[in-house]
Amino acid sequence: MQLLDTLQASLRELDAQHLRRRRRTTESPCAPHVRVDGRDMLAFCSNDYLGLAAHPAISAALAEGAARYGAGSGASHLISGHSRAHAQLEERLAAMLAPHLEQARALYFCTGYMANLAVLGALAGQDAEIFSESLNHASLIDGARLARARVQIYPHADTQTLTRQLAASRAGTRLIVSDGVFSMDGDIAPLRELLALAERHGAWLVIDDAHGFGVLGEHGHGVLEHAGLRSPHLVLMGTLGKAAGVAGAFVAAHATVIDWLVNRARPYIFSTAAAPAQAHALLASLDLIEGSDGRRRRAHLRTLTQQLQARLGLRQWRHQPTPTAIQPVLLGENAQALHAAAGLERLGLWVPAIRPPTVPAGTARLRVTLSAAHTAADVDRLAAALNQLDSEAGHAP
Repeated sequence: MQLLDTLQASLRELDAQHLRRRRRTTESPCAPHVRVDGRDMLAFCSNDYLGLAAHPAISAALAEGAARYGAGSGASHLISGHSRAHAQLEERLAAMLAPHLEQARALYFCTGYMANLAVLGALAGQDAEIFSESLNHASLIDGARLARARVQIYPHADTQTLTRQLAASRAGTRLIVSDGVFSMDGDIAPLRELLALAERHGAWLVIDDAHGFGVLGEHGHGVLEHAGLRSPHLVLMGTLGKAAGVAGAFVAAHATVIDWLVNRARPYIFSTAAAPAQAHALLASLDLIEGSDGRRRRAHLRTLTQQLQARLGLRQWRHQPTPTAIQPVLLGENAQALHAAAGLERLGLWVPAIRPPTVPAGTARLRVTLSAAHTAADVDRLAAALNQLDSEAGHAP
């Protein structure tokens, strides 16, 4: 069949470029020590930054939520699927972000991808112009495309170029769009400068805080708390399947923005609501994030990050130290990254090789992610393995 032959040829081309992706199957809860494809491994690849994905209190709350609300919601939020658990979660999230957003309200989504599509599609019309960070997540890129607005891309963290682009814009509505913590690089956007530009030019500042919420800030409220921001120009998207350990996402903003999303955000209007049990479990997760246990976990995570940075002594590869749990090791070529990941796997370590289009061509890397559930011994083992493989790469013919 010609259609299948075309796809097979395209797959072979991916193989030739070392870009083909394959899934792994885990047989245990999300944790540092997992069983994957029948083998016990030490994992440094999840986004479970606080180690909450298998926390007994959250698992118990999920079961309690299922017993109370059933397995599914049955409809979209605007039909009959909006449960008391969803409402309570949104109220709790709005209260958490209230120090940073005037008249704060929150809206719960099934995924962060859907939330970003919803925000950009609803806020950016054909008279709008979107100013998008060059390293933004795919969901923000796709959201900008689907919004049918004009899109300007500014280089990574380059506020000078962004300043010139905004000054030249004649759009009726302007949106500055950026990751808060960049998912593949681990660095933090220049948020104070971005907000100053948004306020100066009357623009929205849309921040994707997928990798900061729960981790950054004294109370785990994310990049807005970390940077000390407050403004009605802010629209924040945060995910709840990473540091929060469950699933879903939210958008928090001024009440008027949320009202507009409820009425115009197609991914929200036309999607069945997530299971109420998930929202019920997330209430327990937020208790942990804001409480003493969350503070202890964040402090331990910072210690592990500093430990890894101190232990690594790479000569052939380039470690890119960051202030977050994401610690990239850059190798450059796709084949090199795959070879390094395979070497770690032989040593019992699961660290993914990240290649284009997730990262720019020529910047293939190992994406090391730390969790508060890791121990100091786990991190020492990882550092020793990376140092060993780096040394072997230097002696290869």
